Amino acid sequence: MTQRGSATVELALLVPLIILVMGMIVEVALAGRLQIEVVAAAREGARVAATTPDPAAALNAASSALGARGADARINVHRPHLMGAEASVTVTLEHHVSIPLLNWVTVPLSATSVMRVEQ
Repeated sequence: MTQRGSATVELALLVPLIILVMGMIVEVALAGRLQIEVVAAAREGARVAATTPDPAAALNAASSALGARGADARINVHRPHLMGAEASVTVTLEHHVSIPLLNWVTVPLSATSVMRVEQ
């Protein structure tokens, strides 16, 4: 085998690995962005829970902060009726990896936000 032929074979074996690594980098970035959205949704839900006596309003606020993924999220609202007590909202969402060989992998994302009840 010539030097030129072995370089071609090595490149043919290496290209799928490079593509897989690049796909994994993109997936990590997507999961990171989604985690930031989950944190923002929990914070928005906690803000509404702290200022509104209705827990359903906090649930709707957290769900709409996630946009289209709000229907897939599990949102837990704990809102006591005492002023100064802590209202908390927990948002949990699973990110499904879209790389063809790794599409069975799911990444659980979760965030909890706590704020003091104002009203």
